[in-house]
Order: sequence, then C-alpha cells, then structure tokens
Amino acid sequence: MKLYSTNNPSLRVSFQEAVFNSMPQDKGLYMPEVIPQLEKEFIDQLEQYSLPEIAYQIASTLLKDEIPEADLKALIDDAVNFEAPVVKLNEQTFVLELFHGPSLAFKDFGARFMSRVMAYFLKDGEQLLDVLVATSGDTGGAVALGFLGVPNTRVTILFPKGKVSEVQRLQLTTNGKNIRAIAVDGTFDDCQALVKQAFADDELNGKFRLTSANSINIARLIPQTFYYFNAYAQLKRQGLEKVVFAVPSGNFGNIGAGLLAYKMGLPVHRFIAATNANDTVPRFLETGIYEAKPSVQTYANAMDVGAPSNWVRIMDLFNQDRDTINQLVKAYHFTDEETLAAIKEIFERFNYVACPHTAIAWLATKAYATENPTDDSVKVFLSTAHACKFPEVFPPEIKEKIELPEQVKSLNNNLEVYDELGKDFESFKSYLFDK
Repeated sequence: MKLYSTNNPSLRVSFQEAVFNSMPQDKGLYMPEVIPQLEKEFIDQLEQYSLPEIAYQIASTLLKDEIPEADLKALIDDAVNFEAPVVKLNEQTFVLELFHGPSLAFKDFGARFMSRVMAYFLKDGEQLLDVLVATSGDTGGAVALGFLGVPNTRVTILFPKGKVSEVQRLQLTTNGKNIRAIAVDGTFDDCQALVKQAFADDELNGKFRLTSANSINIARLIPQTFYYFNAYAQLKRQGLEKVVFAVPSGNFGNIGAGLLAYKMGLPVHRFIAATNANDTVPRFLETGIYEAKPSVQTYANAMDVGAPSNWVRIMDLFNQDRDTINQLVKAYHFTDEETLAAIKEIFERFNYVACPHTAIAWLATKAYATENPTDDSVKVFLSTAHACKFPEVFPPEIKEKIELPEQVKSLNNNLEVYDELGKDFESFKSYLFDK
C-alpha cells in the first residue's frame, strides 16, 4: 500500500511510514495511491460474514502485503472484539450503535486498531513513540484506553478546558501509566492547531518521535470503514439493501470513512452529514464557499469543530468536485434547542435514549425523509457515543433510564491528574521539552 499527500500527489510513502508520521511535512493528509475494489462476490455475500471477518477482508484488501495474513487476523481479532448492532426503531429507521467498545464511543474502532498497528511495527530498542492527540470529547478516551500500557509509547491528550463532559474528562485524566492529559484554555480547534504545529516544528521533531492519534492518521480512518460494511450486512440479513447513512460529523473522519467504503464498493444510496452549529461543511456544499470559523460550544461537544481536518480527504476522494459530492452527500445543521427537542422526541416515539450527537443524526434523517418522500431506502443514523457521557443534557425522566456501564461506575474511584496550559504554541512546546 502506497500513500501520497493531499498537498503533493507525487509523494509516495509506505503504510508504516504514514502511520508513524501521521501527517506529511507539507501539512497535507495521507491518502491511498489506489483505492481497491472489493470482490463483487464478497459484497454480494456480505451477510454471511461476521464483523471481524469483514474487517479482515477490508484491511487486507487495502494494506496488501504490509502485514502478514496471520498477524493481521490476530491484530483485528484483538482490536475489534465488540459488537456494532443495527437496532430497528421502525420499518424505515434504524440506529447503528457504535458505543459498545471500552470507551463507549465509535472512536474505539480507530483507536484500538491504530494502537495495535503501531505496537506491531514498533521494534525493541526503538526511540519512544510520542503520540499527540487533540480531543473534543471522545477521541481522547478511546486513544487513552487503546494505548494504555502499550510498551515504548507515551500519549499526550489535549482537551478544551471546561468543554468536555465530566465522564469524558475522567476518561482522559484517570489513566496514569503512559497517558497524560492537558486541559487547554481554548477550543478544540486550538487543541488541534497545537498538535499540527508540533508536527511542523523541526526542533520538536529532532528531539521526539512524534505521531498523531487523531483522525488525520490514516490508521484511524481505515477501521472506521468496517462498521459501514457490517451494518449493510446486518440489513441484508433482513432483506434490506437500499440504505442511507446519517453521520454525526465534527472532524469529518467518520463520514470520510463511509465515503471510502463507498469507493471500495459498498452500495450506499446516499450519505447525510449531520452537524451542529459548527456548520462549515453544510455552508460550503450549499454555497461553494469554504469558510472555516472558530468553533462554538454545543451540547454535542465531540462535533464542535470549526475547521474539520478530514474535509480535504473527502474533496480528494472526489477530485475536488463539489457537484459530485452534492449528488451523494446531503448536509444539515441543527441548534442546541433542536437537539434537546430531538432527544425528547426520540424517547417518546421509540423509548430510545440518544446522546446529543445521535439526536442530531436522527434530526438529519428526519429532515432528509421529509425532503425526499419517494425515497424508499432505509435510513440508518449512527449513534456515536453512549448517553451516559452527557448526563447534563437529559431531563430527569430520561436520565433515570440510562444504565451506567461498569467502566463508568469505577471512574470516580480513580485519581484524576492533568496539567493546564494556554493555547499558545510556545507554552505547549516548552511543556513537551520540560516533561
């Protein structure tokens, strides 16, 4: 598997190099030189395969000979050891639950796969691998658990101070060992900017072996394709083959993975990009003007991204052709007030508790169905996080229905440790050198 930079199509690096470098020096993002097509027979018989079997077939098709067959199978069986069920709400509406992993968020797919790929490639005696990650809520917890105790690695997580939920913060700050957390006095965009500046800094790169665990890393994107194929397999078992996926979208890695799956042969009718008040992409798709703005805080904090990094990958997938993207992707954005109302409506109609991100995806599903009354496809909206992570948004009658997983109950028993920094790069750079 060879990859190039979105800023330099002539560049070629191996998968291993792309995983450890995370982002090219030209500040583009790595993309596969060729997007291979899965065998038609495999797609036609997808319902016969389990999630790990599907994951192996996709990974081996993409990675080619980068990891031997037996090692790749073992890696995937270890990383993807939880389910992602499609739950039926009514005849036309389903929810894809992606929160059954250790950190209770969809980010577990990418973080666990990536951490095991890095551990596989790391050799004894090599320089310590410093993993930098910015999080708006869920990425950090998934990365922390994915890398916890992995030899020869150190993870530094930057999160916006006061802008993540209590459960999310505890998942970042109570791990110890090789995981450390920094509360940044700013937004997620500020955290992400610090990580990107670190990768571009010659002095830091001369001292440390830096890589990223954000969705800018290609090893995060690949495993997120797994659950789209697996969801389609589950629907096929019910005789349903025409599907629209509605995806809560912040940094646009999640829907980017869905579009990569589509390019590999997954027969998706359309995608819906659902955003909150941070509506950079919906505005671009409507007007043709890409204007990133500072992110604003919402109840759906994992989507509070004003300058989504992965959008350049999506544009690259479609040769910078906005019109082609508009034929496949419909985008909507919603307010906090609409989100809270949706949480109540989903509970009243389906007796289902949805987190704010999930509620926004459902709102987009509902809007799409209203605009396209003759579209007979089933609508699958992605539930990206467990509702227990956002207790402050639920009214009492819904909050009491949330069952706390064991890993959440134990969080308050752990010692919380984190540092605090401003959003200026020099402070972060000094922190890395001093610590």
